[in-house]
Amino acid sequence: MTKVLAVFAFLVLVGFLVILMIHVPRLDLGAVIAITVLLAAWDLFTTHRSHKP
Repeated sequence: MTKVLAVFAFLVLVGFLVILMIHVPRLDLGAVIAITVLLAAWDLFTTHRSHKP
């Protein structure tokens, strides 16, 4: 259940950032948004991967 909520939260973040990028189409803002999405995706991946030995 926590993985589902984490993915949902990530999608909400991406949706908000896409709306922001549509309304404020600037290259520098796009770079910051891309870095933000990559960092959030990396955090989601590393936090929720299985830790089986």
